[in-house]
Amino acid sequence: MNSKRILIIYTGGTIGMVATEKGYAPEKERFHKLLGEIPELKAESMPEWDIVDMDPLLDSTNVAVEEWNDIAEVIADSYDKYDGFVVLHGTDTMAYTASALSFMLEGNSKPVVLTGSQIPLCEIRNDARDNLITAIMVAAQGVVKEVCLYFGGSLLRGNRSMKKSADGLIAFDSPNYPHLMDAAITIKYNYNNLLKPEEGRFRLRKLQNIPIAVLKVFPGIHFELFEGIMTEKLKGMVIETFGSGNMPERGGKLLPLIRKAADHGTVLTICTQCPQGTVSLGAYEVSNSLKLAGAVSGLNMTTEAAVAKLYYLFSCGYTESEIKELMETNLRGEMG
Repeated sequence: MNSKRILIIYTGGTIGMVATEKGYAPEKERFHKLLGEIPELKAESMPEWDIVDMDPLLDSTNVAVEEWNDIAEVIADSYDKYDGFVVLHGTDTMAYTASALSFMLEGNSKPVVLTGSQIPLCEIRNDARDNLITAIMVAAQGVVKEVCLYFGGSLLRGNRSMKKSADGLIAFDSPNYPHLMDAAITIKYNYNNLLKPEEGRFRLRKLQNIPIAVLKVFPGIHFELFEGIMTEKLKGMVIETFGSGNMPERGGKLLPLIRKAADHGTVLTICTQCPQGTVSLGAYEVSNSLKLAGAVSGLNMTTEAAVAKLYYLFSCGYTESEIKELMETNLRGEMG
């Protein structure tokens, strides 16, 4: 056996589900039995691995801040005992969890690899087996020392990833950042794209479940309908705009709403609806009002990363002005 030790954290998701009368659902005992039937996991070249099951096992649509804290706490409690970690997770919110963990695991210098599948391991034809085996190998090799996501032959930076397909086996991509590794006949790391290990001692920063909203702009949007959520309770908002940060201003409803939110201390972060490209506030007249009202640019961050980063920065206890500055600052390779 390889001398490395890997901890697998099973959170639920399609990879370990079985068919039931109500559709696919997680089944711990059946999944463990299936793992024991994979001969490659017992091969000489494979690391020693243990598995811990989250309780309850969840479809990833039900994974949120509380579950991010639970997963991160398992990693933190076991950090000195293992060389790397594999998090088995449903695909729907995997990019959110990967982004959150990238911020929460401060000073991380070990591989944390999220993976899952589009077809359960219990099915004869599935993508679960290769995703699982390769994720374990990546975690054991220790080349990547950051939170990442492996799926369909590609290793992506966790906080740059996004789900691009509901039913394709190549379900994830990182449109604004190159792959960290591509697996074909051989595993080829793209070393220039890897994040350098963070300096300082490892520590866990748990997240507070603060009020955050996401608003997607669309043609004909009635901004006044969203005025009710712009209260003192709303701490952060990610606004998905057109193009490089453009918002419709017809009717004069937008600017008063933005100013109201800013007066309440809400941190407004502008991201683009486009999978690829960056926000440039003020480049066009229709984005200048956002800049003047105090909104900050998410540059080329994904919405998933922007949401996770807001949770993280508020949980760190920074002031509003500090959070605004840090939202435009690259902390974990999430932008730039």
